[in-house]
Parts: sequence; structure tokens; C-alpha cells
Amino acid sequence: MGGGHHYNPAAEPRNDQDVEAMAKARVPIAWRDKCGHLLVPLNKCRRANWYSPNQCGHERHTYEECLYNLYLQRCEAKVQATKAMSS
Repeated sequence: MGGGHHYNPAAEPRNDQDVEAMAKARVPIAWRDKCGHLLVPLNKCRRANWYSPNQCGHERHTYEECLYNLYLQRCEAKVQATKAMSS
């Protein structure tokens, strides 16, 4: 059945990242991608709750949704590139 999924504007990948804020929050360079802006509040919540697995669920879900949206964007870019090459 599916459905019931809502649009979350906070989970959109962003090109304009605050590099200084991510460096101050000690986000590793490998994780500073288009969803890196969501790691700052997620890691802050994780540290505040001693990495408890039943805390920070909303922040984690938003970050994972952003990663999924980024994956869908890459898939769509690949489809468009394949269509352009075959034409």
C-alpha cells in the first residue's frame, strides 16, 4: 500500500554549506557533502544524549531522508546522461 509519505523540506540536499560551522562542529571532511548541514544538529543531539539509540530519531530520519533524496538525484542525473549519450 504505500502512501502517507510527506514532503520534508529540511531533508533537501543543499549546495550552499556552512563550512565553518561544520568545521566548528567537528564534522569529518568525508561527511561534508550536500547533506552535511544536517549532521551538525544530529551530532549535537547524539553527544548530548550519550549516543543513546532511542534518542535523536527525528534528526537521524531527516539526515537519512536527505541521503536518499541525494541518491535519487544521482540516479536521475545518470538517466539523463544516458539519454543524452544515446541521442
